[in-house]
Amino acid sequence: MQTGAQQFEVRHQSPSLLKISNSVNSDVSSNTSLLDRLELESLMLNMDASLRVHARHQFFTWTQGLLQNLIKHELLICALRDAEATSSLQVDSFATAAVETKLFSDLFRQDASVVPHLIKMWEDNHFQPVTFETGNVVSSNALTRELNQIGANTILAHGTYDTFGKLASLFAFGCRSDLVGPRQAYFAELVVPFLQLAWTRIRVNRPAESARDNPSGASLITPREQEILRWIQLGKSNIEIGVILEISPLTVKNHVQKMLRKLNVQNRAQAVGKALALRILSL
Repeated sequence: MQTGAQQFEVRHQSPSLLKISNSVNSDVSSNTSLLDRLELESLMLNMDASLRVHARHQFFTWTQGLLQNLIKHELLICALRDAEATSSLQVDSFATAAVETKLFSDLFRQDASVVPHLIKMWEDNHFQPVTFETGNVVSSNALTRELNQIGANTILAHGTYDTFGKLASLFAFGCRSDLVGPRQAYFAELVVPFLQLAWTRIRVNRPAESARDNPSGASLITPREQEILRWIQLGKSNIEIGVILEISPLTVKNHVQKMLRKLNVQNRAQAVGKALALRILSL
């Protein structure tokens, strides 16, 4: 098995693509040293968090919170092959920044050039994590153009396959190029099985989730705090929120601290996730 740095290039490319390249070793674990104590602790916390995911807001809280410690990303696109229509994908996207995630889901589902090549890369690379630079694709491609606009100029992708060796799911992390390397590819190899299980679980549980309602959730926090929470959901900082609401950043900070205590959470990402669960916010 080859152990050096391996360059992987897709052949038979579509004319609409300039180049898609993979610089992740096909055996990432062979080039990755043992995890240090903090990485091992983070991995265990992520595994435990994934097992507690039973609804979409919980998936959001996990992937945009703890999982960011292993794989820092601007956007996560989850694609599941439709069992009834094997050629189509069920797609959803998650991000903490102020981006239209539905737009990315639709573009990923409809894309006829980058996504098929991405899947072929992964299959040809023996179902190991792959990366490619979105800047190497011609600007007419809508998906990569939108990814570049949010700073995700590299995609790290890994998935799962069925007993026939066909794609079952694909998880694409839209990342900054300077934050992606063999280490992150190794983490993707470790966590994608947990992403697959959690993602499948929330799709099974989604009817029950939508049937629940918690009208008392909004009463936990004040209207001003709800307003600030909506801006946090859109990725605004305390300073930006202060400018928008014409209050001082310190006042915003005080409101945020009160919200965290009322919602019994540790950080802003968890606050958004809890607010989604309580129907204070909506996606």
